[in-house]
Amino acid sequence: MDTTRIAVDMGLSNIDLVWEDARGLHRVKLENQYQGVIDQVRQALVVVGGDLGPDVQIGVTGGLYRDLPEVLDGHRLHQVDEMCALGWGGLAAAGAAEGLVVSAGTGTAMVAARGDEVSHVTGSAVGGGTLQGLSRLILGTADVREIDRLALAGDASAVDIMLSEAVGGEVGRLPADANAVNLGKLIEGGEFRREDLAAGLVRLVAQVIAVIAINAADAAGLDEIILIGHTLDLASVKREITLVGGFYQRAFIMPENPGFVTAMGVLAAIKRRSGF
Repeated sequence: MDTTRIAVDMGLSNIDLVWEDARGLHRVKLENQYQGVIDQVRQALVVVGGDLGPDVQIGVTGGLYRDLPEVLDGHRLHQVDEMCALGWGGLAAAGAAEGLVVSAGTGTAMVAARGDEVSHVTGSAVGGGTLQGLSRLILGTADVREIDRLALAGDASAVDIMLSEAVGGEVGRLPADANAVNLGKLIEGGEFRREDLAAGLVRLVAQVIAVIAINAADAAGLDEIILIGHTLDLASVKREITLVGGFYQRAFIMPENPGFVTAMGVLAAIKRRSGF
């Protein structure tokens, strides 16, 4: 088997799998099918396939990775601190020397990364899981592709109370067409289009992530804000985050393949340990 390195990032909803072999780099997102951490790793290794040789390097992070044994099915597992993995992966993906790396997955974690040094800054329980949970209740679906499609076709101002409606104009840096209350128009009831409800839900989640990230970056003294995680797979989320950045004159870096960045950080970690 020519596989040389495997990285497994176990999230609450997904398992992100990255591996290298003679043909190059491979990325696969798996639905997490097991509660047990050992079964989650085995689920990932089955996807890689083949007869893994004794020299293959397997790095693991996320979830309950600390509960894994040092050796599984004859293969040594390299446990990689999750904050380091997302920090190193984020800097590499952005081509940055330092920055606040924001991992928006089911929930949201934020770390200050400066070269090799990574420290947890803050986070939020609001993330992609929040969007899916609220969407199931309000839209009748937790399918992220459907939520994204609906939100892109919707108008959040149809369900949000806007500043122009609440106070008659702009407030500080915020223009009159910014929202004042997320989903505020639902208070009085009435009929709302699914598309507009989806747009409002996406705006709620994206704004929480973006505003906390800006404040956290300022508190940590960091200019660059790097957004990763599968929540950034949604075009509607990226649109709303960019809008918030415009309000506060802050640019967000959103690398390609954002959901696999932490797994790429695991690969970087095991390369460091092996000296190449």
